[in-house]
Amino acid sequence: MKPMTKLNDLHNSTWRLFLTTHVKLLDQIEAKLKAATLPPLEWYDVLWTLKEAPEHRLRLSEVADRVLLSRSNLTRLVDRLEAAGLLRRERCPNDRRGAFAVLTESGFAMQEQIWAVYSDCIAEYFGQYLNDEEAQVLQQAFKRIIAALDAQ
Repeated sequence: MKPMTKLNDLHNSTWRLFLTTHVKLLDQIEAKLKAATLPPLEWYDVLWTLKEAPEHRLRLSEVADRVLLSRSNLTRLVDRLEAAGLLRRERCPNDRRGAFAVLTESGFAMQEQIWAVYSDCIAEYFGQYLNDEEAQVLQQAFKRIIAALDAQ
């Protein structure tokens, strides 16, 4: 696809709608999590990332590369998750400065509790407004954008 050199009004307004939608969705999801006395979505992001990892463990640098919501202050976030017993740190045997984050059983359980609320929010605030064809168009567009960005 030929790169655009100038934004047109349609692309600019679509970008603004995308950003506005993203912020509003996250605000709604965070409010639902708070009302359910659950931790914020950034906790879920780290817990899910570890759940999906081989042996449910990753080097801290890999966690930082894979989380979607908050790369900043990841060390402090990992500290809070560790203090809550949701993950533990393990030293990397071949790198004294390196450490792994490892999901605990409590971390598994918390990820599932958050997902119960989070998935309902996705359905309520996002999914119900898209038919399957619209969802497929969005998926195709997002995949194309991600692939182009990853190729850079």
